[in-house]
Amino acid sequence: MPLIAAPPTPGLPPNAALLLDLDGTLLDIAATPDSVVVPPDLPRSLRALRAMLGDAVAVVTGRPVEQIDALLPGVPYAVAGEHGGAIRHAPGGALERANLPAPPDAWRAQAERVAAGYSGVMIEEKARGFVLHYRAMPEIGPVLRQAMLSIMADPNRDPDDAPFELMRAHMAWEVKPRGADKGLAVRHIMSRAPFTGRTPIYVGDDVTDEDGIRVARTAGGEGYRVQEVFGDPAGVRAWLARLAEGNGR
Repeated sequence: MPLIAAPPTPGLPPNAALLLDLDGTLLDIAATPDSVVVPPDLPRSLRALRAMLGDAVAVVTGRPVEQIDALLPGVPYAVAGEHGGAIRHAPGGALERANLPAPPDAWRAQAERVAAGYSGVMIEEKARGFVLHYRAMPEIGPVLRQAMLSIMADPNRDPDDAPFELMRAHMAWEVKPRGADKGLAVRHIMSRAPFTGRTPIYVGDDVTDEDGIRVARTAGGEGYRVQEVFGDPAGVRAWLARLAEGNGR
């Protein structure tokens, strides 16, 4: 059942913690993951919000933590990457990785052969998985899904008990281990200072964010889908800028 978004809050409670998705939320979706652009005002807004919220600002994303460091160096206090499979709770802190498996090399090789058959499909490698992006060929999505399900099929195992899942994302299919999601990432982040005891406010745009939205709401906070509340990432950035300026706090 799709989530129903609450109306946007006029501001943030003094004890809020912001947990923000990246692609499609803070940043506009680009043709490829490597071609996203960070607007110059965004880091300034996030740093001002860190000062306002006692550092309780985190980025929760499917990207590796290292990519967030490259895109937003020193900006968020905590970062959860790989859908919660890797978390750094504080700047300069150790990167904590869940004990999760990597998919078989044979799956990657077969996926590469599938991708090679379509000029608009690319593979993004991750530490414990990979993603097939088809933004340049949106009509090919169902074909790629069926191909990946066939590659991952195990006749000796119930699909619901398999150690890996095929997750839908924005114009992409991601092969990832079970046991890591953005809901778990929110729980882990909120369990550590400076987030502990604060009210989580989660913002995300994709089906992969629904776990984070649910956990934030269950904890007494708010969870917003970008499309339903802000319209697009520009709307999110404008909201953050207003909050950073103290308008509506």
